[in-house]
Amino acid sequence: MPPPASESPSVNSTAEPVSALDHLSCSVCDRNHEADTLQALSTCCSRPLLARYDLERVAQTVTPQRAAARPFDLWRYAELLPVGSGEHRLRLGSGGTPLLATPRLGTELGLPRLRIKDESLNPTASFKARGLGMAVSRAAELGVRRLAIPSAGNAAGAAAAYAAAAGLPVDVFMPADVPALFRTECEVLGASVHLVDGLITDCGARVRAGVEEHGWWDLSTLKEPYRLEGKKTMGYEIWQQCEGRLPDTILYPTGGGTGLIGIWKAFAELRALGWLPADAVLPRMVAVQSSGCAPIVRAFERGDVEATAWVDAATIADGLRVPAAVGDRLILEAIRESGGTAIAVDDAAMIAEARRAASRTGVFPAPEGAACMAAARQLRASGWLREHDDVLVLNTGSGLKYAHLWEA
Repeated sequence: MPPPASESPSVNSTAEPVSALDHLSCSVCDRNHEADTLQALSTCCSRPLLARYDLERVAQTVTPQRAAARPFDLWRYAELLPVGSGEHRLRLGSGGTPLLATPRLGTELGLPRLRIKDESLNPTASFKARGLGMAVSRAAELGVRRLAIPSAGNAAGAAAAYAAAAGLPVDVFMPADVPALFRTECEVLGASVHLVDGLITDCGARVRAGVEEHGWWDLSTLKEPYRLEGKKTMGYEIWQQCEGRLPDTILYPTGGGTGLIGIWKAFAELRALGWLPADAVLPRMVAVQSSGCAPIVRAFERGDVEATAWVDAATIADGLRVPAAVGDRLILEAIRESGGTAIAVDDAAMIAEARRAASRTGVFPAPEGAACMAAARQLRASGWLREHDDVLVLNTGSGLKYAHLWEA
């Protein structure tokens, strides 16, 4: 369990932490890949690559007390992140988001121990800043000259911000019907914005064409190994903020699912480090999707190991409008290994829950975060969640970016 932040650090705590990144491994067959060269999907299975660290070395040189004495931001656990040295660690203030009690909302839901991890306080007002901050930092370190990303909105803004900080050009491809604020954000941050008639999958096809034709570096979800590592830091923060006692259940809004995979990866690393007891009960992971785009829910209910693409995806929650997730296998594995579940909620429930949650907590959630609150309500009503459960929901962005939804 991490000690209070006031505890004195060790003598060497001021030294610049060095990454313990050792290699990358295929998420399907575990074949090793080099970590110090640019890598996209695995060459063996064309599946996501996972960053692996020398955890034995970290356990010998870093303590939870030492890490806790550092600034509470994305880089607090730098040894367990892929960027080699401080000069390449881009800092815009990502990470260190609050974990908030919700006595009024929790009591209303029949979940008095309900808490919100509020990711809307990240730069560009969403959790995407964690993943893109890490991915852009590592890309710059490895010599990338131009970036590209398909996005439903928030990822594009985060990529644009960190590309600006790195001095790298970035091309962002977004569905033509994305809210105007997302487009404006990217343009002001200096990105080249391309609007595409279709869904994020169509945007991804445009990025792949640019990769082949122009040599862009593709920052798509799980198409490179390092966005996942930025999202992983949510798991480390939850562990620390809960003082080593993890919640019973974590509800996560799942489009591409990088954050859910990353949080589960963080818990595995904490166990391997010995910072989390080997017999500790890990949280049940719940993937929350929209009823208008629920490929993971469908695959989970069928018992499938992969998810087939969702046809005619439609939802007000742009981050959940992902008809085909590259990390489908990893998402489903995390849900099943944890004893969790997958659930879909409709758009009307998201809107209603956003208004209800905001007026009872002071947190103005994005529709994706509101989806988790609606899911918690449904799971409590069904009995899957019990009154005494310690439940954590992720609010992944700010409702302010969806102003058009609240005008009615």
